[in-house]
Amino acid sequence: MQHELVIKRRWISPGRFNHALNFCMILPGPESQQLATYIGWLMHGVKGALFAGILVILPSLAITMLLAGLYVHYGHMVEIQALLYGLKPAVLAIVLAATVRLANRALVGRVWIAIAVGAFLLLQLGGSFVFTLALAGLIGWLMFLFTTQPALQGPSSRLQAALSRVLMAKPGISRLRSSFPLQAFGPSDDGYFVSDDTPPPSQGSYSRNQIGITVGIAVALFSTFYGAILVYLPGILADMAGFFIKVSLLTFSGAYSVMPYLFDTMVTEKQWLTTGQLIDSIALAEVTPGPLAIVNVFLGFIAAAQHTSLTAFPIIVAGSLGALVVAVATFFPSFVFVMAGGPVIEATRKIPSWSLPLHAISAAVVAIMADLSLIFSRYILWPTPTGEWGSVGTLDLVAGLIAGLAIILMLQFRMGMIITMLICISLGVVASALGLP
Repeated sequence: MQHELVIKRRWISPGRFNHALNFCMILPGPESQQLATYIGWLMHGVKGALFAGILVILPSLAITMLLAGLYVHYGHMVEIQALLYGLKPAVLAIVLAATVRLANRALVGRVWIAIAVGAFLLLQLGGSFVFTLALAGLIGWLMFLFTTQPALQGPSSRLQAALSRVLMAKPGISRLRSSFPLQAFGPSDDGYFVSDDTPPPSQGSYSRNQIGITVGIAVALFSTFYGAILVYLPGILADMAGFFIKVSLLTFSGAYSVMPYLFDTMVTEKQWLTTGQLIDSIALAEVTPGPLAIVNVFLGFIAAAQHTSLTAFPIIVAGSLGALVVAVATFFPSFVFVMAGGPVIEATRKIPSWSLPLHAISAAVVAIMADLSLIFSRYILWPTPTGEWGSVGTLDLVAGLIAGLAIILMLQFRMGMIITMLICISLGVVASALGLP
């Protein structure tokens, strides 16, 4: 996206692109879709946001539904299982590599390391995903209130004072209008359509009432969508819509952060899927274009296709209904965040009272992803019917070697994800042909 939009097309300046990326990184949900939506909003307002946000996920949605349909019909075949046998250890390596990358970015001091360690211990003791994130955010807020260390205070006091003048000049946030003067859009002096100094479009300078109207319209639209599902379609689709709208609001620092929550709910609590199906879904979602959050669509397709309440529909129709319901629940909130919150976040995203809780949440997400790695290790490296794991005698040595090789390739040799997965798939096929698993 940076190459196309900044370097090649010169639609947006490098500074503004990074500014947009930073904004999207503090929002829950898929960052790539939000980034496309936000840039579309900067350039052409609401229409630009809708076109950019929808079109950036449509190819991924179509490919994911096609793969999910093929998986439901042919996933039990020996040849497909051989492909997945090598792909699953690659997914374990990908999750570990993502954990390391996030840890390098988020755990930049002893305080953040302590939060991550505490969150990991809490998860091992049975603490819930939601509670762990909420507690981390609370700790970050308390740090803002009581710390005296400049390193933990976030931005400089001068920036905070400037923003405070904007926000406190008049009760509410309607004063944000004055911080975003209007000007005509078009190529700037440096050749960018949106330069560092270009203000948001006219829709970006709205008042508090207009923010409320935007949120109200969004709530009404989703309520209508949810109500139609409740009335006209079987109950599991409404359950999935409600569950995945919650998932979309809890997805911080990438889709991996909510995988343990998906596992606990979809596999353990509701039993919509098996553990193997969840891991297969993540593996196949990795080979599709678009945001990783598209794995939710894959999961929705499989869960609906095999659910007993949807047997009146053909398998493909049932799966497609589940996939589309989950797609709306997963990606709809991102449009609301961008179009309703863009101007507010632009003015307040560097205030310490926001940055410290979000940084603490990122530290907790490191622990959540480490916990996810343990879950994947259990079911990929110790695929025993009894669930026994940790024993050398029950270890799938071939899967362990493939996973170890993938980790070395990604972390030590910086090999790309796609090439690593292809190597692992090839090794899995060879191992299956030789009867090693």
